[in-house]
Amino acid sequence: KMLLRNVVVLMLLVTVVAPIILYTDRIGTFKSASSRNEFIDEVTSFTFSGDAGRLNVLPQESSATLKEPIGLVYTDNKTKDLQKQEGIEHKSARVLSATTNDSQAQKENPIRQVTDGKNQEMQSGISEKSSVADEDEVRREGKIPKEKDGKAKASRRSSSDTVAQNVEVKAEDQSPKTPAIPGKQETAKSGEGQNEQMAMPNARVQQLKDQLIRAKVYLSLPATKNNPHFTRELRQRIKEVQRVVGAAVKDSDLPRNSYDRLKAMEQTLAKGKQIQDDCAAIVRKLRAMLHSTEEQLRVHKKQTLFLTQLTAKTLPKGLHCLPLRLTSEYYALNSTQQHFPNQEKLEEPRLFHYALFSDNVLAAAVVVNSTITHAKEPSKHVFHIVTDRLNYAAMRMWFLVNPPGKATIQVQNIEEFTWLNSSYSPVLKQLGSPSMINYYFRTHRANSDSNLKYRNPKYLSILNHLRFYLPEIFPKLDKVLFLDDDIVVQKDLTGLWSLNLKGKVNGAVETCGESFHRFDRYLNFSNPLISKNFDPRACGWAYGMNVFDLKEWKKQNITGVYHNWQKLNRDRQLWKLGTLPPGLITFWHRTYPLDRSWHVLGLGYNPNVNQRDIERAAVIHYNGNMKPWLEIGMPKYRHYWTKYVDYDHVYLRECNINP
Repeated sequence: KMLLRNVVVLMLLVTVVAPIILYTDRIGTFKSASSRNEFIDEVTSFTFSGDAGRLNVLPQESSATLKEPIGLVYTDNKTKDLQKQEGIEHKSARVLSATTNDSQAQKENPIRQVTDGKNQEMQSGISEKSSVADEDEVRREGKIPKEKDGKAKASRRSSSDTVAQNVEVKAEDQSPKTPAIPGKQETAKSGEGQNEQMAMPNARVQQLKDQLIRAKVYLSLPATKNNPHFTRELRQRIKEVQRVVGAAVKDSDLPRNSYDRLKAMEQTLAKGKQIQDDCAAIVRKLRAMLHSTEEQLRVHKKQTLFLTQLTAKTLPKGLHCLPLRLTSEYYALNSTQQHFPNQEKLEEPRLFHYALFSDNVLAAAVVVNSTITHAKEPSKHVFHIVTDRLNYAAMRMWFLVNPPGKATIQVQNIEEFTWLNSSYSPVLKQLGSPSMINYYFRTHRANSDSNLKYRNPKYLSILNHLRFYLPEIFPKLDKVLFLDDDIVVQKDLTGLWSLNLKGKVNGAVETCGESFHRFDRYLNFSNPLISKNFDPRACGWAYGMNVFDLKEWKKQNITGVYHNWQKLNRDRQLWKLGTLPPGLITFWHRTYPLDRSWHVLGLGYNPNVNQRDIERAAVIHYNGNMKPWLEIGMPKYRHYWTKYVDYDHVYLRECNINP
C-alpha cells in the first residue's frame, strides 16, 4: 500500500510541477523589462522551430502597471471535432488585455505595416500555431480568468484570418506614419468618387455655385477692396466660373475645363481667407445676403401667382382664332346644313345623356371624342352642349364638320333659356350687380378681394352656375351625367347610369384628405348660419364628373334649396364666388360617394398625382390653372389630352394650334 501511495504521489508531482517548469521556461524566453518596470503586453517576436518570425500585423504596446491578468480567447472545438474537420486549421485569436500608457505607446511602440508579401502567409501561420500552443498550455493550467470567460465564449467563432485583417485595418487607421499601398488607395479613392458622383450628379455644379457665393462675399468686404490686385484676380475668377456654370444643372452639362476653374477659384479664395480674418464682417454680409434673397423670393412668388392667374384667364391666340374661323364658316352654310341628325333621341330617357357647359370649342371636342372612343354602344350616347352667344355658331360648326360617329349632339345657346333671368335666379341678379363687379375687379378699392383667384371671369359666368338648373334644362330626362370641359374620359361610363344612389341626388367622388377639401376650407364657419347647420370636418366632393338623379332632384326641390342659400349669401359672408361652396351646401346629406377610380383630380395643379391612379381612372380632371391647352400646362399630363386632338385638321393648322 505504501508503494502504491508513493507512486500516486510521484505522478501527481510530475503532472503538477512539469507544466509549471515548462511554462516558466517559455516565459524566460521573453526579454525582461523589469529594469524599466514595464510589462510586455503584445508579443511580436519569437522563435519557432528554429526560425525567427515577426508578427508585423500586431502592434507593440507597453504599460507601466498591470491592471488585470492576461485574457486568452480561443476556439472551443474539442479534439474530436477538430479531427472531423479535415483540411481546416484551428481558427483562434489571442488577445492580451492590459492598460497602456498612451504617450509611451505612441513613442516606443509604433504599428508596423506588412511590407514583405512573400513572408506574410508564413508569419500568419506561425502566429496561429503559436497561439494554439499557448492556449493549450494555459488551458492545462486553468489560468483563464473568470471575468474574461464571457468574452472568450463570445469570440470563439471568430477566425484568426478575420482578426488579423481587423487588426491590420485598425493599425492603418491609427498610425499616420503607416506607408500606404498606392494601388489600393487609388482604387478606393476612385470608388468613393464614383459613389459620390452616382449619389449626387450635380455635386460639382453645387460646389462651383458655392464658390461664387463665397467670392461675392469676399468681394464686398473692406479688406478686399483695399487690395486692388486681389480684387482684379477675384473678379476674373468669378467671370470664369460663371461662364463654366452657365445654365448647367448637372455635372455632365459642365465643360471639360470646369475642374481647372474650380481649383483656380479655390486657390484664390484661400488667398482671400488669409486677407480677411474678420469673421463678424463675413457673418453680417451673409445675413444681409440672406435677407435680400428672401425678399426677392417673396416678390417672385407674388409675380408668379399673378402671371399664373393672368395666363389662366387669358385665351391663347390660337383658341381665339378657332371660333372666329368656325363662325364665319357656319354662317356661310345653308339653313338646311346647320342641323344635326338624330334629334329625336334628345329626350329619350333610356339613353345615356351627358350635360356639358362650355365656351371652349377644342376642350368640348376632347370631352366628346374621348367619351365616344371608349363607349361600348356609341349610338346610345347623347351629348347636350350649352354655350354662350359668342361661341354658339363655332360650337355647332365644329361638330357639324366633325360628327362624333353614331352619337347624338345637341348644341344650345344659353340666351335661348328665357326662364333663366334675374327675377328667377338670385345668382344671376348678384352676378350682374355693380357691387359684385366692384368687389372682385376694382383692385384699387379698399373692399376689393385681394385673392387673384376670384378675379377669373369664370366666377362671373352664368355658364358656371347652369349645373344647378339641370331639371329645367332637361325636363324629360331621369338621369344625367354632368361633365366639365377640362376632363378626359378613359373608360366606358355607362355603368354610372345603373348605379343605385340610394335616394341621394348627386353621385360624386369625395376629395378630402387629412386636412384638405373639407367644408371648413370653403365655408365661413365664423358665421352662425354655417356653424349651426354644417360640420367643418365633413368631407368635400368634386365637380367635374357627377351623376344626377333628376327625379330625386325634383322631389327634394334642390333648385329651391340652392336659391335660398344664394339669397342668404348676398353680402358674401357665407362663401366667396364659385360653384363648389354652394354645391356643398345644396347637396348636404344628398351626395352618394362614388369609387375614387371613377374620377381622379389634380392634373391642373398637382405634379405628384399617382401614375397608377391616372392609368386606371375612368375620368381624369385637369382642375386648376394649368389646363392642357395652355402653355403653362404640365407636360407630363398633357399627352392624355392631346391624343384626342387632330392637329392636322385644317382649322387647327390655319389657326396655328400645335401640340
